[in-house]
Amino acid sequence: MNKRISARAIIFNKDRVYTMFRRKLQKDGNFKEYYVLPGGGILENEDIKTCVLREIKEEFSVQVKVIEYLGKTENNENIAHFFHCQIVSGTPSLGGEELERCCDNNYYEIRLVSIKDLDNLDIMAKDMILKAYNKLK
Repeated sequence: MNKRISARAIIFNKDRVYTMFRRKLQKDGNFKEYYVLPGGGILENEDIKTCVLREIKEEFSVQVKVIEYLGKTENNENIAHFFHCQIVSGTPSLGGEELERCCDNNYYEIRLVSIKDLDNLDIMAKDMILKAYNKLK
């Protein structure tokens, strides 16, 4: 089985990190609420840096520059690469497939989350977020 490869951005605004809040209707009829870092799957013949730049432009309607590659996480289904990025133009607003698919049963919202609140959230890659944040200090 091929693993899904994705590239994700960690973007800060002072002591807060940009996230995508998700509320998704599950098969059992309940909603699952969680946060993800912006980004997505790599296209055929695309490198991971190009992927993260494209995904952030699509999802957040901004252009970013990569500050540094932070590393990757891997499980049975996925390999996720993480980049510390900085917005160079635009103001984050929902775009792309996320905007098109956004509805009551599959909700997307850009949210700034305080670093001190990370432990209270269902969010991926807290260690990568803190790794990038600690380099800012």
